[in-house]
Amino acid sequence: MQEWFSPAEIAELRLPSTPGTKMGVNALADRNNWRDASTHNNDPLARKRKGRGGGWEYHWSLLPIPAQTELQKREIARKKAEAPQSNGRGSTAARVDWEWFEALPEARKKKAHDRFAVLDAICTLQRGALSKDQAVCSVSAQQNIGASTIYNWFKLVEGLDRKDWLPALCPRHAGRTKKVPCDPLAWECLKADFLRLEKPPFAACYLRLETAAQENGWTIPAARTLERRLESEIPAPVRVLLREGSEKLKMMYPPQVRDRSEFHAMEAVNVDGHKWDVWVEFPDGEICRPIMIAIQDLYSNKCVAWRVDKSENSDLVRLAFGDLFREYGIPDHAWLDNGRGFAAKCISGGTPNRFRFKVKPEEPSGILTALGINIHWTTPYSGQSKPIERMFRDFCNHIAKHPKFAGAYTGNKPDAKPENYRSKAIPLDEFLKVVGEGIRVHNARPKRNTRVCGRVRSFDQAFDASYADSVIRKAAPEQLRMCLLAAEQIRTDQRSGRIELMGNFYWDECLHDHMGKSIMVRFDPDFLHDSVYAYRLDGSFIGEVGLWEASGFADRNAAREHGRKRRAFINLTKKAAEIERTLSLEEYMDLLPDSDDADAAPQPAAVRLVTGNLARQAEALPTPDDEEDFSRNFRAGLQILQGGRDE
Repeated sequence: MQEWFSPAEIAELRLPSTPGTKMGVNALADRNNWRDASTHNNDPLARKRKGRGGGWEYHWSLLPIPAQTELQKREIARKKAEAPQSNGRGSTAARVDWEWFEALPEARKKKAHDRFAVLDAICTLQRGALSKDQAVCSVSAQQNIGASTIYNWFKLVEGLDRKDWLPALCPRHAGRTKKVPCDPLAWECLKADFLRLEKPPFAACYLRLETAAQENGWTIPAARTLERRLESEIPAPVRVLLREGSEKLKMMYPPQVRDRSEFHAMEAVNVDGHKWDVWVEFPDGEICRPIMIAIQDLYSNKCVAWRVDKSENSDLVRLAFGDLFREYGIPDHAWLDNGRGFAAKCISGGTPNRFRFKVKPEEPSGILTALGINIHWTTPYSGQSKPIERMFRDFCNHIAKHPKFAGAYTGNKPDAKPENYRSKAIPLDEFLKVVGEGIRVHNARPKRNTRVCGRVRSFDQAFDASYADSVIRKAAPEQLRMCLLAAEQIRTDQRSGRIELMGNFYWDECLHDHMGKSIMVRFDPDFLHDSVYAYRLDGSFIGEVGLWEASGFADRNAAREHGRKRRAFINLTKKAAEIERTLSLEEYMDLLPDSDDADAAPQPAAVRLVTGNLARQAEALPTPDDEEDFSRNFRAGLQILQGGRDE
């Protein structure tokens, strides 16, 4: 960069804040005493011009600040324009490689920053009216760096903007890059042996490679060299795929983070089955690990409904959804597992994207489909697709290992069985009581670490706050009855119409029209003491039928209550009969035609005379005495038949 300028040259440059004529520049120099200016080292900033007519020359640092800035910009632009022709150090893109610079270790980056600081100090001194050589000598002495080294650094950044100096100043030595020779066929044999699903250790693979190399005359490097080459040349995902399989490869890709705060309470639910690690004794004496169908609200993570049975089946799913509809309402979306119980036609019939069964046009709509719930199927064997799996993990830690289940806990895998494995089984009633309390505690635990709860609220609190501000579809009684189990071909009592179901009796007046007939009954097997619902075999509704409770044999109060209800029933029936029969018997008889008005019997065309033995003989009319004798003899005959006659 040119450092000294005459007034004519300054005027010709047309710099900002400077006059455009030689006379104007001289006047500016006189006003600011440029000829007397000097540096802090007393080096003059103005000098007599040698040759070419004499006159004065001024250092560029005397110019106004805007003029200095513009002069530097023009110098940088000039160097950039001249760089392709004059600079043999390579293109700007090759020297300014920020991606390469960012990938370097911090030690090499620090060297670039140190070099930048040296060059920046020299530029600062130049702005303070020192020449470049003087600034280089000063900084070189302070930093104990050779002047030639500093000039080489300036060559590295020549023609570059200051913002791109760091990559250009960074050392580019690559270190040792020479590779020990290895026969290509030996390298391929090593990869074929090492990259197998059996996961052989590298040491064993190298021993086999040494044997093959001796027989074939291959040149191979040391074991550690080949091991480093495997790690550097074969990407880690490829090694995992070939040695551990595709499932392990999936785990290398981070799971999708899905924001469920876009929902509101009861807008979407997640449903799945869980097999408890507890031995439970059912009322029929069978001991097994029960299955629970649980429904989780996706917005708040609250467990909103659950049912337990021996196995996963469509009836269990139906009852769990019935509890959900009854307590909270009908969701808009449901994410279901691809199990047989969920894919049953009675649950999701008519859904076009079901994974099981062929959907037919005439297939009856399932419960969820009929209620307008959008069904989504989760990926099989993918816990990441089902947030409810995290809830089941909490159940395993806090409920399955409850002190009341000691001795009945099975362990979560075959090799994790406790020493007291299967030493006892928990009765079903006690198991359900502990599970219910555990789920209540799970929902009420505060400071949940979710986006919705924010480490402050519990699942219950988050659910209640959103539920109160949301529009929820409620289920009608007819829709709730769709979720109950159906028992077909239940024959009612011939005299009263009473129903017997699973050892319980049910009766209502609506059954009188179906006495002795077969009907269908919908019921909840876990609440048999509640009412059941009677349907005709064609599916039409009859009515709600209450439980007919049994009473003690000597219970006089129950007997009086039963008599009171029966008398009320009889009286109501009599009143209904009076309402129905508005015409008396006498009025009805008056409406009948007289016998004289009856049509005469038709006469035959001819009469045949009967003679001989075929003619019937005339019989005498019985007299009153004969009638008395007949009655007396008839009673005597009855006594003989009854064994009451005296011998």
